[in-house]
Amino acid sequence: MSRLNYDVVVVGGGVTGCAIARELARYELSACLIERTEDVCSGTSKANSAIVHAGYDAVPGSLKAKFNVQGNAMMGLLSEELDFEFQRNGSMVLCFAEEDRPGLDALYEKGVANGVPDLRIISGDEARTMEPNLSDQVVAALYAPTGGIVCPFGLTIALAENACDNGVEFKLNTEVLAVSSIDGGYLLKTNQGDVTARFVVNAAGVYADVFHNMVSEKKIQLIPRKGDYCLLDHEAGEHVSHTIFQLPGKYGKGVLVAPTVHGNLLLGPTAVDVEDKENTATTAQELADVIAKTANSVKNIPYNKVITSFSGLRAHETGDDFIIGEAEDAQGFFDAAGIESPGLSSAPAIGVYLAEQIAKKAGAGKKADFDATRKGIPQVSKLSFEERAKLIKERPDYGTIVCRCENVSEGEIVDAIRRTLGATSLDGVKRRVRQGMGRCQAGFCTPRTMEILARELGRPMESICKNGPGSEILIQDGRTEG
Repeated sequence: MSRLNYDVVVVGGGVTGCAIARELARYELSACLIERTEDVCSGTSKANSAIVHAGYDAVPGSLKAKFNVQGNAMMGLLSEELDFEFQRNGSMVLCFAEEDRPGLDALYEKGVANGVPDLRIISGDEARTMEPNLSDQVVAALYAPTGGIVCPFGLTIALAENACDNGVEFKLNTEVLAVSSIDGGYLLKTNQGDVTARFVVNAAGVYADVFHNMVSEKKIQLIPRKGDYCLLDHEAGEHVSHTIFQLPGKYGKGVLVAPTVHGNLLLGPTAVDVEDKENTATTAQELADVIAKTANSVKNIPYNKVITSFSGLRAHETGDDFIIGEAEDAQGFFDAAGIESPGLSSAPAIGVYLAEQIAKKAGAGKKADFDATRKGIPQVSKLSFEERAKLIKERPDYGTIVCRCENVSEGEIVDAIRRTLGATSLDGVKRRVRQGMGRCQAGFCTPRTMEILARELGRPMESICKNGPGSEILIQDGRTEG
């Protein structure tokens, strides 16, 4: 393998790709992750429901069911090892009419078959006792105490940092243009030059079908499924404490109402199939649909507290299941494709499974020095007075608040830039420390954050971008005097 650049190349820096990279780092393998944008967690993984599903919705025997339940069970320990925010807040699926009870019963039976622990059907009155703001129309609910909420940025970035610290190389701003079979492995043509590897892991989100179809005659098709969301201010964050679903329909689990680990309230998503794999534009109609449907589940949602809306894409596979494993007619090419809901929940388990498959095929043993732990950035807003005083004494920049909406200090921003796979853009800082995610949506803290980025990166202000080349904030005046 010495003539090849790597043993394994992972294509895609979303939560699935980073989970796979982290698990590959456990083995005596040279590994690299290629991501076309300037940062990990820049596609599907940054715009989703932030839900760790219990696992009752997937068809028994499907890969979705298998990996969802396994990934859910892993999330608690993983959050302790990698220091990201996760809460097992429990979820409810609401039934609004007696004639719909068979659907709720069927969902319960699927959950039992999938191995979801502690599921039970509760009455409408019991549900309202647990959640006083539930609709008066709720007659019953499926309660899943193992459901949870997570920070998708925190999870993805933590996986990536830990993978990198354990030897995985990350090639950012590197777009894969073509994949082809060569003697002993694969050639990946990129905008930064050629890369060769014995094994390829295809975790390219909505583009995973493009790369699969380059090497396999057994074609797959992924449909981008767009979902719009509304995010409400912290003042609305306690309106519900559980994740509130409606009975699933043809296009998924329907709209949800859920708290976030950061104290906001999240509503959505819609489900609209689109052709453009880059179409993440919100529409007035879809946002109105979110508001109308969530009002059926929960009373008195303070919609006047919406601080932003956003849209994300899910990679829907036409067979309605994940595609996980080695392509039948392309040895050494492994797919992690069609990763839509419950992809975030399933990612840790998918990572373990594929890494084991590749290591076995490569004959690679486990490293003796793999470090499974990672420490996150201190959050000033969550520290006690004594803890904050001690930190500021050591690092005075932790005493200067830059983002007042989220109480983010200069020290946090500096650490977000300086650490492993540090931020190089405004969105990179935002995903790591929540600068700009508050009520004013970066209206006040952007200039100061740009100054810090420019200083720490040793770059001019004009080069500081929102989310990669072409999104620069300042434009230099090219006029000359004369």
